[in-house]
Amino acid sequence: MVDMRAPTSGLGSGAVGDNKRFVYWVRRLSEIAMIGWLSMMLLVDLAVAVGAGGLQFLVPVCGAVGIVAVVLRRRYRIEGFAVLMACSLGVSLLIGAIDVVGVPGSAESGALLILTIGVLRHVDPVRRAATLSLVAMGVLMAEGGMRDYHNGGLAFSFMLFIGWATAAGVGGYLRFQQERRVEAIHTVRRSERLELARELHDLVAHHITGIVVQAQAARTVAEMKPEAVTPALDAIANAGVEALTSMRRLVSVLRAEDEAARTPGTSLADLRLLTERFSAGGPGVSFEVGQGIADGALPPEVMTTLHRVLQESLTNVRRHAPGTGWVEVDLRLHERTVRLRVRNYGSATDPRLSRLGGGFGLVGMAERVEALGGRLLAGPTPEGAWEVFAEFPLT
Repeated sequence: MVDMRAPTSGLGSGAVGDNKRFVYWVRRLSEIAMIGWLSMMLLVDLAVAVGAGGLQFLVPVCGAVGIVAVVLRRRYRIEGFAVLMACSLGVSLLIGAIDVVGVPGSAESGALLILTIGVLRHVDPVRRAATLSLVAMGVLMAEGGMRDYHNGGLAFSFMLFIGWATAAGVGGYLRFQQERRVEAIHTVRRSERLELARELHDLVAHHITGIVVQAQAARTVAEMKPEAVTPALDAIANAGVEALTSMRRLVSVLRAEDEAARTPGTSLADLRLLTERFSAGGPGVSFEVGQGIADGALPPEVMTTLHRVLQESLTNVRRHAPGTGWVEVDLRLHERTVRLRVRNYGSATDPRLSRLGGGFGLVGMAERVEALGGRLLAGPTPEGAWEVFAEFPLT
């Protein structure tokens, strides 16, 4: 997942924080509005119960149970749904068996429809979700048919069926969109893992080749200068340790289901070449490398993940912000971390702010960065730029 929390400097914490607070309050207000609407319906049910008398007083009880089930739906989705359906069906059967005047409950029905949407969207497997929604339809039909208020059961049943069909359509559509998103993310992850499997071979070949070359050199030196053998053996041992460390990190990613890949063998020259090629066919790019950054100073998997993040960031600039005036790329060491920032200026608001929309480039980048124990942030800055920030620990 792309972390939208801003770092201590660079990416504007105010802009991203304001966006998260806005989304939070929209959800809270929507929840409050929904509960308020159901509460108003419950008051209507109470008024009807007072006027009708008899067993109609059980209908507001079902409405209250429905409101509680809606409030607790994220924690007890299936349990609350089942309790509400059992309560509603029991009241309908009781009113129908005694043959007294009854009216369907508006709060009760509204809660059932809201829970139906949630069940179809979130409950797995989909067969269970579909079964529960069909049971809910039966409960609603029983509510309309058995609480036959002055022969209006057919009309009530028709209205409740329309409501259920609408809720089922909304829930099914949300389920479809969610599964498309999940499948797309899984496709990105599988692609990254397959790439890692190929690149692991390159990494092993690179290290083993170096070890073989140093071993051959040590054998040659031993015949003419025996005292130089010990340093050569130390170099071979260090190369072996480095190879094992890198391979363990990459293999651990292959074994982890939700991790992604890196590409070994990239250098600073490749990063500069990438920015130069981008500048040749698009906005200008300024690339600054801080002190202490060198090919040997960074692990190969970190260096090549930086290359991937830079490549994807520049590709997104070309794809999503064609009106960009210029791009700033900054690579620096900070304490025991290396940080890469890519900023583009002079473009309209970037639609990539929503991590649930658009393409999946940020997903792939985040998978690679997090696989190395780092973090990836993306969002607007107070200066009006879009910034991608990647940070890796150096251990």
